[in-house]
Amino acid sequence: MITIRPANERGAANFGWLDSRHSFSFGRYYDPNYMGFGNLRVINEDKVTPKQGFASHSHRDMEIISYVIEGELEHKDNMGNGSIIRPGDVQRMSAGTGITHSEYNPSSDHPVHFLQIWIIPEQTGLKPSYEEKAFSEAEKQGKLRLVGSQDGRDGSVTIHQDVNLYSTILDVDQKVTHNLATNRSLWLQVVKGAVSVNDQSLSAGDGAAIFLEEKINLKGLADKTEVLLFDLAS
Repeated sequence: MITIRPANERGAANFGWLDSRHSFSFGRYYDPNYMGFGNLRVINEDKVTPKQGFASHSHRDMEIISYVIEGELEHKDNMGNGSIIRPGDVQRMSAGTGITHSEYNPSSDHPVHFLQIWIIPEQTGLKPSYEEKAFSEAEKQGKLRLVGSQDGRDGSVTIHQDVNLYSTILDVDQKVTHNLATNRSLWLQVVKGAVSVNDQSLSAGDGAAIFLEEKINLKGLADKTEVLLFDLAS
């Protein structure tokens, strides 16, 4: 069963400096049918204008992943971490008992376009921590590259929850297959381009909840299509 979440039906918020689309209920956007998907709680697609950003603010008990699509995102936190993440980078913060951070577009000329992803952790009260890793296009081209996992295997970032997060880049007619284990479900998010999922077509910003499928077949419908795939415990 594949249920598509069309991009144009997502929640929206525009503050001038920030244009955001919410796959699930967030902030002032509330839809009881879209409160999350399993332990996946937030997928916000954010665009921030030059020299603007999120001032210092706090989180608790959440795994927060930032995935840059275009531009640069500057991060600072109260643990002393400071970095600029770019396309290909995956940043993970475990808020745990509490973390304070800011996110800022350092460019004078270009917006930053990124996904902010929240995953409910396996337990509350974890020690706050931070991690980021870079994954090249070549690692993702025509294959599902593990970029986040519970055990940090294969060079992925460590997510404190039973989730495997994959990224892939597909050109036209390029294909990958993912087998779905028993008691697992999938959320697919199209980052860029267009893709078919078991012959159903999705475009940038679309998501899909996937249950009770033995496997999914992804085929690129546009060059440089980029997709995230969350493999979650049901």
